[in-house]
Amino acid sequence: MHRQLELAYLGIEVPDPATLTPFFGDVIGLVPGEPLGDATTWRNDDRAHRIVVQPGPANDASVVGFEAVDDAAFDAIVARLAAAGFAVEDGSADDAAVRRVTRLARTTAPWGVPVEIVTGLATASSPFTSALVPGGFHTAGIGFGHVVFATTAFDESHRFVTEGLGLTRSDWLQMEIMAGIELEVRFYHCNERHHTVALARAPFELPQRLHHVMVETVERDDVGAAFDRAWATDLAIPNGLGRHDNDGMFSFYVQSPAGFQVEVGHGARVITDDWQDDRRYDRISVWGHQPLRRA
Repeated sequence: MHRQLELAYLGIEVPDPATLTPFFGDVIGLVPGEPLGDATTWRNDDRAHRIVVQPGPANDASVVGFEAVDDAAFDAIVARLAAAGFAVEDGSADDAAVRRVTRLARTTAPWGVPVEIVTGLATASSPFTSALVPGGFHTAGIGFGHVVFATTAFDESHRFVTEGLGLTRSDWLQMEIMAGIELEVRFYHCNERHHTVALARAPFELPQRLHHVMVETVERDDVGAAFDRAWATDLAIPNGLGRHDNDGMFSFYVQSPAGFQVEVGHGARVITDDWQDDRRYDRISVWGHQPLRRA
């Protein structure tokens, strides 16, 4: 299918990046990325970095990077963002060097997190291998995973994602989770991954905009092994093993020490050129995903 973008990296700001080291390394199974200033970086493939953890007070996502497939796609996306009314500025050569990319442009999403459009994210100095995830992760041509944000600026965020970035809605979830309280989540794709971005309508400002980041394993058993590692800690497990209804992902969710969650999954549906399933779902999961342990 025609694609212009994939998820390149996620920046996270926490007071002490070292608190996330055993989480990403020993529980999720990521490996250290290339040095990046005062940041701690992690990767799930052969790219230089996929998650960048920097010191700071936000305790939330600090940037989301999307990689354009080539210069023409980069120029088209930047022009589309500007035409849709979203201010875009060119990154300097120093900015690009810090991110280890060739080109960089920057804007801010309506949900309040800076967004960077880049080309040429560098390859790591060594091939990816993880003793904890021997089967590896699905990333080639689809980016390192997906990100989900909760926002009160829901409609403007939808416009940013579709009119600005050029993503397409895959489907949406709308259901009552308790009397008078409704959950609405929209899912968007830019390549074969069922969703690279999802947006949840927040009824009020939440302490964190980042709800979760997902990584998808090649082998189903690597999800089970990651669940066992999470279970062996005292980390909260908001959702145990289960399978989502809309994307078919077999997964679980573990809460990081910083509060945001990581979904480790396998086997999601693939978007094809003849995708005709943009419809409403009224349940999160076919089975499972029960809350198992609170923080």
